[in-house]
Amino acid sequence: MLKSLSTSLIVRGILAVAVGIMALAWPGVTVLALVILFAVYAFMASGLQAVRAFTSRDAGPVVGHLLVGLIDLAAGVLALAWPGATALVLVLIVGSWAVVTGLFEVAAAFQAGEAAGTRALYVLGGLVSVAFGVVLFARPGVGALTIALLFGLFNLIYGVSALIQGIELRRTGKTLHLLLNGPGAADATTGPVPASSRR
Repeated sequence: MLKSLSTSLIVRGILAVAVGIMALAWPGVTVLALVILFAVYAFMASGLQAVRAFTSRDAGPVVGHLLVGLIDLAAGVLALAWPGATALVLVLIVGSWAVVTGLFEVAAAFQAGEAAGTRALYVLGGLVSVAFGVVLFARPGVGALTIALLFGLFNLIYGVSALIQGIELRRTGKTLHLLLNGPGAADATTGPVPASSRR
């Protein structure tokens, strides 16, 4: 089990590093890919709403689900027809999220019972988030590329972290195998332990 988990982590790490490198090398393509992913998500949501509409027993939910499904379908078509405008809208949504999240973090800093260090971290994190959102609103064109680059950096960091975890987990599995089966036990990956290392 440890080996399959470590292999999964290593494979995910390699894929994330590859995606991160591509996102950093071609940020424009990454923005387009994110727009296409949004369109695919909208089409899938539209299909699910249609299924829910036709499996509902009451007329009211049927109409509601069909309307939401049509809105999702229109959003997907618009995203593919005007990818530039869709990228702009996505940047503005991320900017709004950053501002709102930052304001909530600053408000959370002044809740009763917070230590001074924790309060300072909340305020600092909140102000950075608000500043990021303001920059996205002020320069949305640059914001789209920034999001692509941040996406690339995130995948790169996550990929390296997953690779390290997978390698460490694999080493731990080998150590456990030796401890449980004795030093003379054969390991599927390393073979029998040499006599010189059995002391």
